[in-house]
Amino acid sequence: MRSKFCPHCGRKLELREIGDEGLTPWCADCERPIFDSFSTCVIVLAVNEDGEAVLIRQGYINTENYICVAGHIKPGENAEDTAVRELQEELGLETEKLYYVKSYPYGKKDLLMLGYVARVKKAPFVLSGEVDAAKWFSKEEMLAAMKAKTIAWQLAKEYKEHSENYPRPGV
Repeated sequence: MRSKFCPHCGRKLELREIGDEGLTPWCADCERPIFDSFSTCVIVLAVNEDGEAVLIRQGYINTENYICVAGHIKPGENAEDTAVRELQEELGLETEKLYYVKSYPYGKKDLLMLGYVARVKKAPFVLSGEVDAAKWFSKEEMLAAMKAKTIAWQLAKEYKEHSENYPRPGV
């Protein structure tokens, strides 16, 4: 979020040169910079014991391509708990092991998405009301089911190219 007014006092912000930050919104009354803010989310590629990945469809996001499970981190929740919660809420899947992959800035929606690969056991899905469909895909099939170059696609590509970095639990 890009503020035009100070969230502390309400004064209109002005641009001021701040060290190596460059031109930065500044509140003259509070005498402090007001940096742009963003929401932090998780994006999770859930993979079963056979190396298949579950992808979902959510009509309010995209009706043509599959995506990974994702969700906002709630206040007081860490990213790992969010990833586990989202898989449980959206698919009814229990996470056995979680691997952090990398972060992905999503400027279009002012988000920072923390990417994870989760190991789960293959089980019937229990879909939430916000998931229209879910399907297991092999490593070879999953990228074709997704929109190329999206954050979900990048996460799936990382898994496909480096699946040995995400061993099954007990291995």
